[in-house]
This record gives sequence, structure tokens and C-alpha cells, in this order.
Amino acid sequence: MARRRLRSSTVVLGGMGVLAATITSCGSDPDKRCVDPVTREKLPSYECDGSSGTRGSYYYGGQVSDGKVEGGSFDKTAVDRGGFGCSGSGG
Repeated sequence: MARRRLRSSTVVLGGMGVLAATITSCGSDPDKRCVDPVTREKLPSYECDGSSGTRGSYYYGGQVSDGKVEGGSFDKTAVDRGGFGCSGSGG
């Protein structure tokens, strides 16, 4: 009786998952939200589209609590997502 050689799909899929997690955790941009720069209230995204009459700016990282953002920055470069295998400091 001949031996059958099977490639383990579990090992292949597991390796792909680790690779995908590593790539996305280091290369992803931080979350961004449209926010009123004075009150820090979350706004609809069209308020940050750059056209005349918009009143919002993008706020990166952080979270929304009671309709207001906290823990992030209006400066995208000041926010570092970090993650598996990444280095850097948050701001």
C-alpha cells in the first residue's frame, strides 16, 4: 500500500494568518474621525471633505466617549498604531 502525502492545510492557513497580521499591524494607518476642532465632537465625514463650508478636521487614533474624541491627535504623524513586531512611541 502506497503512503499518501498530504500537506496540512492547518499549517499553511496558520502561517498565512500570522503573515497577514504582521503586515497589517505595522503598515496600517490609525483610525481617523471627522471632529470639530474646538468642541472635539464627532461629526459626519462630509464635514471633513475639504469643500467650502466644512467645519471639521480629521482626528487620528483615540476613541469616542459621549460623542467626543479623546486620546488621539489631529496630527496623523503623532499617532503610532504599533503592533506585533513594530517599534515606535505613541503620542
